[in-house]
Amino acid sequence: MSMVKKTVPFEGTKEQEEQLLQVIKAHKGQKGALMPVMQQAQDIYGYLPIEVQKIISDEMDIPMEKIYGVATFYAQFALQPKGKYRISVCLGTACYVKGSGKIYEKLQELLQIQGGECTLDGKFSLDACRCVGACGLAPVMMINDDVHGRLTPDQVQGILEKYE
Repeated sequence: MSMVKKTVPFEGTKEQEEQLLQVIKAHKGQKGALMPVMQQAQDIYGYLPIEVQKIISDEMDIPMEKIYGVATFYAQFALQPKGKYRISVCLGTACYVKGSGKIYEKLQELLQIQGGECTLDGKFSLDACRCVGACGLAPVMMINDDVHGRLTPDQVQGILEKYE
């Protein structure tokens, strides 16, 4: 099985690019400007695809590998878009012991994506997280702000269908 990440096609608008160029212009030449520019770029686009990293690289005259390094080092940055429905499975100790790993595997199988990815239709994205503070409901997954607890793998399909 190849581990090629499926990526949602980049759909940035001219307006978003203009906003980004304004942000870069406002910060250009300032010491430590890269982080605020990247944070605002993510606010504009929702994530930092390679196309956006390239604009930042070209406009700020910073090598791509430095931008990519920052984007992958800090958890606040996302290289993949988030879905309309953001699924987060708790892999903290209490949930993991009660089978959240199997829930996570079932979601990857049903959605045909890996953790950190988004379905091609942009509907669902999948991530793992540490404790959500609902240990009494273990194993737990969240879809946006909805908590689903005491899960078994065979319940996952039915839950996803509610969001279709």
